[in-house]
Amino acid sequence: GEKRLPQALIIGVKKGGTRALLEAIRAHPDVRAVGTEPHFFDRNYEKGLEWYRNVMPKTLDGQITMEKTPSYFVTNEAPRRIHSMAKDTKLIVVVRNPVTRAISDYTQTLSKKPEIPTFEVLAFKNRTLGLIDASWSAIRIGIYALHLENWLQYFPLSQILFVSGERLITDPAGEMAKVQDFLGLKRIVTEKHFYFNKTKGFPCLKKPEDSSAPRCLGKSKGRTHPKIDPDVIHRLRKFYKPFNIMFYQMTGQDFQWEQEESDK
Repeated sequence: GEKRLPQALIIGVKKGGTRALLEAIRAHPDVRAVGTEPHFFDRNYEKGLEWYRNVMPKTLDGQITMEKTPSYFVTNEAPRRIHSMAKDTKLIVVVRNPVTRAISDYTQTLSKKPEIPTFEVLAFKNRTLGLIDASWSAIRIGIYALHLENWLQYFPLSQILFVSGERLITDPAGEMAKVQDFLGLKRIVTEKHFYFNKTKGFPCLKKPEDSSAPRCLGKSKGRTHPKIDPDVIHRLRKFYKPFNIMFYQMTGQDFQWEQEESDK
């Protein structure tokens, strides 16, 4: 085989379920993907396309090369840079309820830096006035409509697949069917590849072809979220709602993040 530039990229979003998606799609015999995040289009661009190609695994004819770097979705220069590499690149974005995503993002940072302020402190510019601090990356990433606008200047919607992070957990095979169709692959990754792990609270891959052990995502996944003041969650939902609705309109897909709120 030979190393090729990727034909498809998982470009986002952080804490959306990109690792789960990558592991699942790698179970497909016609997909070869890099395990680590190359961060080429945001941090390593000056190293050039040859460097990038070298990071890729070798593929045979008919196999697709892929990588995932979730920060691409929120990087201003990424759409233009990817477009100049290959304008027919297929893009996959895993999105999830922005409020849960923000809390998950905070939880991850907290595990590395226990001394950071509380979520409530970071989320507001002014708690009394209820002004959300949209410049805090944990909140900014979830304004999907804003970031998507940037991508649509370079890529048609038909080249972007939006995967629901929620459905990746409740119906992994259903979401994977869409991903395989989008990539032009035979539907090989199906129900029989997944089993639900009760301890983890999400699906795991049954044994991938090349090893005997089932694959669950590592310890860093499925962390318990800290308790967040319900008033803060309520205010965040209100903050995101217009952006979510705009995102549904832009993508033509309703991710039902608003419904979840009325159920509770």
